[in-house]
Amino acid sequence: MLENGELIQRAEEDGYDVIVTTDQSMRYQQNLARRKLAIVVLMATAWLRVRHRTAEIRTAVEEVRPGELREVPIRHTG
Repeated sequence: MLENGELIQRAEEDGYDVIVTTDQSMRYQQNLARRKLAIVVLMATAWLRVRHRTAEIRTAVEEVRPGELREVPIRHTG
């Protein structure tokens, strides 16, 4: 299993532009300055909630820039 720093390094080496994760502590663990990729953090792990927010997730993936971390809030839908 790769630690976050290793995962980011390998993803960059393999040509990825964006990592999508539910690891909400990523913001505090990684310095993204000078990174070639971006990170989108989903603020929930439950698929029942995440699946209703695909439009917001897609927008975040399209808009996030290298070296940036963007969080996607995912609220309970009732």
